[in-house]
Amino acid sequence: MALVVAQEVPTSSTMALPHGPTGVAEARRRLRKELCAYEVPEPVVDDAVLILSELLSNSCRHARPLGEDEPSAAGGSGIRAAWRIDEDGLLTVEVTDGGGPTRPLPASPSLTARGGRGLGIVRSLSLRWGVRDAPGEVTVWAMLAVRSRHARRDGLAPQIDIPVGFADAFEDLP
Repeated sequence: MALVVAQEVPTSSTMALPHGPTGVAEARRRLRKELCAYEVPEPVVDDAVLILSELLSNSCRHARPLGEDEPSAAGGSGIRAAWRIDEDGLLTVEVTDGGGPTRPLPASPSLTARGGRGLGIVRSLSLRWGVRDAPGEVTVWAMLAVRSRHARRDGLAPQIDIPVGFADAFEDLP
């Protein structure tokens, strides 16, 4: 008779990362590994990893590290990444930092701009997203459906923001 030991897969994780690009790859790998262990469908895993990457990159680029004014006893300050799957099968991915000079908002970059699309990507891939403020920190979060009953993206046309007057330039084309 074989002995089978059930392995409990965590449905939530939190990790501290340095404020900078070095921790982004590690966070992506850990999120992917944990979601795959929880048997989250691969398209959802891909979307969650992309969202985490965008949120961490924005944090590194636009925000201060956590505790910049009051460094922790460990001597480090940085970013906190977290994710959890609730009992309804909704995955929440969040990144917390020390805030920045502006509030996180999706931009409307020009077609040739080299950046500014991160939160637009987050908005397109998630069911909902938002910003939560607390003293000394800002958390940007996004929610995705793990189970099909919450699925939103199947059968929906992608949401595209087209600048007003954009089509006018093409009216004379045959």
